[in-house]
Amino acid sequence: MAENISQSVPRHIAIIMDGNGRWAKQHGLKRMFGHQRGVQTVHDITEAAAELGVEYLTLYAFSTENWNRPQEEVDALMSLLVDTVAKETPTLMKNNIRLLTIGDITRLPEKARVKFQTCMEQTAANTGLKLVVALSYSSRWEITRAVQLIAEDVKKGNFSADDINESLVSSYLTTGDMPDPDLLIRTSGELRISNFLLWQSAYTELYFTPCLWPDFTVEHFKEAIADYSRRERRFGKTTEQLQK
Repeated sequence: MAENISQSVPRHIAIIMDGNGRWAKQHGLKRMFGHQRGVQTVHDITEAAAELGVEYLTLYAFSTENWNRPQEEVDALMSLLVDTVAKETPTLMKNNIRLLTIGDITRLPEKARVKFQTCMEQTAANTGLKLVVALSYSSRWEITRAVQLIAEDVKKGNFSADDINESLVSSYLTTGDMPDPDLLIRTSGELRISNFLLWQSAYTELYFTPCLWPDFTVEHFKEAIADYSRRERRFGKTTEQLQK
């Protein structure tokens, strides 16, 4: 049973939702059944995050590397994304949740791109949890893009190379108007962050669980937050400095 976490909820939680395919294999099903079951987990965790007072929930839904999967699976995932957004929009509105996306969404099929854009417009005035879906996203793509944009602005004379600092680089990332994640959760037992929010996660607390994403419950989510609440975040300082 997760302990009381009301006083220690992270402002921004990021999740690598891993294990859908393995879950399906364990149950003797095709991979898409795992993705479909994972959608229910997204629904449950999003509602829980909103109820707990989390400000930002960023979900790694589809990486740039995922385009290399079999075309049949990619097509099915895109169709599932469209159906899910259409189905969940009323729930987002009811719970005052705003939908945002990060990533190279120009690569998405037009139907999926339009559906996400419509949902983002419909939820734009919502003031509660910001649900950020990472689509066609990778951190190396994001950082490379930021470098290109910065170089273009230096060339235009908007600022000089001497003006470039961490704050400026951060502002050119797709997460430029978001706080860095406080907690990053990865399901399925893999111990890596797979090209996800590399710049932003410099001081993020990492939490790995062997639980496959379709089996990840609200109770598991609260346990991760409870574990986070017991950690001392020093950001390079000493414990004694923090206690002053």
